[in-house]
Amino acid sequence: MGDNAHRADLLSGTARSPRTGLDPATQREGIERPPGSAVAPGELMRLFVAIAPPPAVLDELDALVEPLRARRLDLRWTNREAWHVTLAFLGQVDEAAAARLVPRLQRAAGRHHQVRLAFAGAGAFPAATRANVLWSGLSGDRRALARLAESVAAGASRAGAPPPDKGRRFQPHLTLARCRMPADVTELVAALEDYQGQPWTADRVHLVRSRLGATEQPRYTSLANWPLRTPPATGPATGPATGPATGPTTGGPVTTTG
Repeated sequence: MGDNAHRADLLSGTARSPRTGLDPATQREGIERPPGSAVAPGELMRLFVAIAPPPAVLDELDALVEPLRARRLDLRWTNREAWHVTLAFLGQVDEAAAARLVPRLQRAAGRHHQVRLAFAGAGAFPAATRANVLWSGLSGDRRALARLAESVAAGASRAGAPPPDKGRRFQPHLTLARCRMPADVTELVAALEDYQGQPWTADRVHLVRSRLGATEQPRYTSLANWPLRTPPATGPATGPATGPATGPTTGGPVTTTG
């Protein structure tokens, strides 16, 4: 993947929780981190690009969602250890395109500052009364996040791995559950609609491989990550602008399974 493609956990950084996605301790959850190259010659890989919320933020959201899981056993609730916010789902990518993708993602990350965000509210795709996906929304600097996602998608296109949903409005979200059949999740959206989580900083972009196996939960392998720029000091720090998030306003891929 290139000398500048640093292998790391999806939810990487200093002082990470053992309950963090792609940490070696979570391999029993179906998340793998193979030694050596993760790419075989001529192999197609199902890839997406994501940002990773810090463990404390995910723990808070997980505690809020936990009582809801028992109420809706008909839903396929996603794996807490692999929660992430997708910037671009790339679909099936061959080895050559993946190699071209690495430096372009590095350059894209280097052009953008870290982004202040918070989880807020909830919603469903395509609608709460006939949902395929239940999600938590985002508040904060959503415009900056949308610009970052646009750069990532543009870099992927130039590398020969254009997102299949290119041209659709970016809608940032964290997938909480998927529905085997269209389902009414109105009560779940209502239970989460007033949630305003603690602010956090997206400081890194990750290239992630997704494998769909016999189990319902996909297996993720982090291939590389790149830091976003540290914003210049401008005086006392303030929290993000956290308006209500009744829908992912400017935000992530619409129905990605990554």
